[in-house]
Amino acid sequence: MTEPSNARTAYEGKQFDVVVEEWDGRAREIVSHPGSTAIVAVDRAGFVMLVRQLREPARKRLLELPAGTLEEGERPLESAKRELAEEVGLHGGRWRELGAFFTTPGFCNERMHLFLAEDVEQGEASPEEDEDVQVVRWRVDEIEQHLPELEDAKTIAGLLLYLRTRT
Repeated sequence: MTEPSNARTAYEGKQFDVVVEEWDGRAREIVSHPGSTAIVAVDRAGFVMLVRQLREPARKRLLELPAGTLEEGERPLESAKRELAEEVGLHGGRWRELGAFFTTPGFCNERMHLFLAEDVEQGEASPEEDEDVQVVRWRVDEIEQHLPELEDAKTIAGLLLYLRTRT
């Protein structure tokens, strides 16, 4: 793995930092992100859970898989279970990782871990104070016909990977 010859933090934020790195004499601004998780959650009745929430950069509410940022020292599976319980109140079930990928490698080092949680059970959601989340349920056998409604890359990738594992 190659490394930059020099790096300095240009911005320290709550969700991420921006680091300016030197690569062979070229300056690159890189969003430094702690990583994240997303979950394809399927309940015992055969429904996949999605959330609709305002995404200010997109200027609208997007339909997405439940997801969140890794907290310091947190393992991806721990994060995924915490996020699923917080956002939609689901817990338990059988878990496995579907894959991991960089979300936007052109300017950000965020690596997202995608999990499948099957046979999850409903509990009480406890979203963060600033989260306004609407839960949307799709029948698993109707996912493919709903794909054109999606604009979020992690959700499209996650559902396609899930559908591929079912065949």
